[in-house]
Amino acid sequence: MKCMICESSTSYYFSKSYAEPYFRAVTSVSVVDYYLCDYCGFVISKTHVEMPDDVWAELNYQFHHQHEERGLGSDINQPPYIEQALMLALLGENSIVDLVSMIDFAAGYGSLSLMLSKYFCIDLPVHDPYVVSGNKGVRYLAPSELGKYKTVINSAMFEHVRCRGDLDRVYDLVSHDGCMIIHTLVCERIPNDPNWFYLNPPVHSAFHTNRSMEILMKQWGFKSSLYSPKSKCWVLFREEVGALEERVFNINSELQQSWFYCKAGFVDYWKGF
Repeated sequence: MKCMICESSTSYYFSKSYAEPYFRAVTSVSVVDYYLCDYCGFVISKTHVEMPDDVWAELNYQFHHQHEERGLGSDINQPPYIEQALMLALLGENSIVDLVSMIDFAAGYGSLSLMLSKYFCIDLPVHDPYVVSGNKGVRYLAPSELGKYKTVINSAMFEHVRCRGDLDRVYDLVSHDGCMIIHTLVCERIPNDPNWFYLNPPVHSAFHTNRSMEILMKQWGFKSSLYSPKSKCWVLFREEVGALEERVFNINSELQQSWFYCKAGFVDYWKGF
């Protein structure tokens, strides 16, 4: 099996057993095999890749629907939506991202959109291939309404992909002068450990490294990036890092804390992890 990021060879890495009732109810699979890219360190679940599409869709529905309904009682880490909303407000106010031409792709139940609207009076339309309506007041776009956007947000989907087309579908929404905002886990090396916390959700199928993300953003034509530890989001830009550094410095100075980091290429903030 070839790596979906750099097309290098992958090799068997480790396996993990899942015993969750809803997982066993949807599929007869109990052991998931993970493969490691020999070059960029990207890790993919071969088991999920080979899973029939209808089984994969049902597994995701069962997992996310039950956790959405459980709300604060959920035992999974939800994205830091309010921090993401504040990040967008800060970047928009400082003309770093466009808050008019934007979309949240694979937005699930529209939690980020709801918080932006309620607390910052910012309209964020959303689209999700599997969820057509979510929280009341969230504006969902049908496939026929999609276009190109200067700001494309994608939160907690990069770990759910099974083929390169899943990633490119997000990128294809970005305009020629647009940026992409990504929330996922990225580390220096994926642990060879079936008990690693990020494997707990049985719908996590792909795991990215600093090197694989650096390769991916260059393939897409992005030249610089920004990272916010509080929102756990990366912003990928078409332009060189130059002017961005001064604006980021000014924001951090105003806030009197390091809210943002930026550099040419991919911000490998989690270098030691």
